[in-house]
Amino acid sequence: MNAAPTGPLVDGYQLVAFDLDGVVYLIDRPIPGAVEAIGRLHAGGRSVAYVTNNASRRSSDVAQLLTGMGVPARPEEVLTSAGAAAELLRDRLPAGSAVLVVGAEALRAEVSAVGLKPVTTADESPVAVVQGYGPLVGWADLAEASIAVRAGALWIATNTDRTLPSGRGPLPGNGSLVAVLRTALDREPDVVVGKPEPALFATAARRADGGRTLVVGDRLDTDIEGAVRAGLDSLLVLTGVSDVPELLTAGPQRRPTYVCFDLAGLSDPAAVVRVGGGPAGDRSADAPSVGSGWTVSVADGVLELTGSGRPLDAVPALCAAAWSRGPEAAGSTPTAPRVRAGSAEAEAALRALGLSV
Repeated sequence: MNAAPTGPLVDGYQLVAFDLDGVVYLIDRPIPGAVEAIGRLHAGGRSVAYVTNNASRRSSDVAQLLTGMGVPARPEEVLTSAGAAAELLRDRLPAGSAVLVVGAEALRAEVSAVGLKPVTTADESPVAVVQGYGPLVGWADLAEASIAVRAGALWIATNTDRTLPSGRGPLPGNGSLVAVLRTALDREPDVVVGKPEPALFATAARRADGGRTLVVGDRLDTDIEGAVRAGLDSLLVLTGVSDVPELLTAGPQRRPTYVCFDLAGLSDPAAVVRVGGGPAGDRSADAPSVGSGWTVSVADGVLELTGSGRPLDAVPALCAAAWSRGPEAAGSTPTAPRVRAGSAEAEAALRALGLSV
């Protein structure tokens, strides 16, 4: 297993597709180093796209927010689940059809922009319900949606992220709100538009003009799985939701190609490691559990780290050992494998990676 690229990671890709929340910013504040990292891509002439499951902002609003943070962005570079959901409804419904919107004003605006009629109650006979995240969504909104779906309305969810990142930790996301209706209706949405469904990333990749696309995300269950399903390489950054303990439990569909602490890994070869996942199929189990000075052995189900080096360089070895335990161990439980340190330096590395020892 190669511990890191031999040159800047971005050199191998024509387009870099970024998730936003947890990667570029948290709510409305840029993540340290993100502005500079994306600035280097622009300076090098690299194409970028921004792909977000957050349905609470329109593409133009996201572009304006990014530009205000120091990341020049155009609306056409931003793909949102709200816009994609509205386009899907436009393609399925007659013009002017009533659609009950559960979510933020941005989702209502997207529905209106494609020639459909946003409504707020089931009494207005909507033929579809579109549900996206909105900080003011309440019981009354979900009740109207429940009534409409029971009456036969098509049920579209912009995304099913269980949580969204914030400076105070993970907060309930649209997936948590969808779960309320799922419980009340005892059924699944008819269509889920956003990640991990591959459509948003596939749309972004078409902008690469035949070149390779790299997906950058902070969530294994949406960004990374979506990239794998779209047949694209991916980079997990540890600035948002998913962490190293979760990474060690990831099944093949949620294994990134690369891992780094933050977006510096895009241009600094020393700040990123390859862990072997990705659309070509995971080969980590066949690789030696060694990476840049670290070795991992497995005894009685416990991973023991020995050696020396930087904490990030231990991640490929830990992943190879954890994933080699097989799908029954790696994919069936959210609990990370037990780890122990073979030295004081290994103990410090494990603690830096958020692994209890």
